[in-house]
Amino acid sequence: MATDYDAPKKQDEELSNDSIEELKAQRNQQMASQVDEDEAAVAEGFELPGADLSNEELSVRVLPKQNDEFTCMECFLVRHRSQLADADAMICTDCMG
Repeated sequence: MATDYDAPKKQDEELSNDSIEELKAQRNQQMASQVDEDEAAVAEGFELPGADLSNEELSVRVLPKQNDEFTCMECFLVRHRSQLADADAMICTDCMG
């Protein structure tokens, strides 16, 4: 927030005149100006557990393991060679941690 150093400063008596009710009213006005989201529109993006997804189709392109990747023998994730912690056991840095 920019500060105007040329503006006159409030005196002590002006500061004490700010009542708690005025401050609450200002806060309520600021909160009311925020955009309210439609709860129904937001809820449409979430799937509930047990929902019927039989008519949904996923299209994901799966790439084979590259030459600079390995499969961790602990978590079974394909990782980049830079994350290899134990070359003999083929364990990643996250599993060794």
